[in-house]
Amino acid sequence: MMKVYKSKIDWWLIILIGALFGYPVIEGIINKDYLMSLVFFGLLILFFFMFWSIQYKIVGEQLKVWTTKIDIHSIKKVYRTNNPLSSPALSLNRIAIVYNKYDEILISPKDRSAFIAELLSINPSIEVVLQ
Repeated sequence: MMKVYKSKIDWWLIILIGALFGYPVIEGIINKDYLMSLVFFGLLILFFFMFWSIQYKIVGEQLKVWTTKIDIHSIKKVYRTNNPLSSPALSLNRIAIVYNKYDEILISPKDRSAFIAELLSINPSIEVVLQ
């Protein structure tokens, strides 16, 4: 059975990306530079499509994040973090998943408690630290 958890998205990130790519679109229209408007509008659509497609799938005993597959039995620890490093997480309200020996991935599931509960139902030995 497959469970899908969407990424939580911070509102300020949407505003930031919208402003960064929306301003050149408007500027291009005002200055009749339609090619610039078209390029930045395309980039804006691409970013928002990527944002809404970020999801975390639990398929059997595997966690799939983009193209990364993690055996849930290899997960050692899940802890809360606000680390701003680039990751498949659209919110700074993140959790880090420590797996294998030294691997770690940062994610931000919208329903964090259900996501962690699902991981624990498969691997009850996961250490969870959410302070």
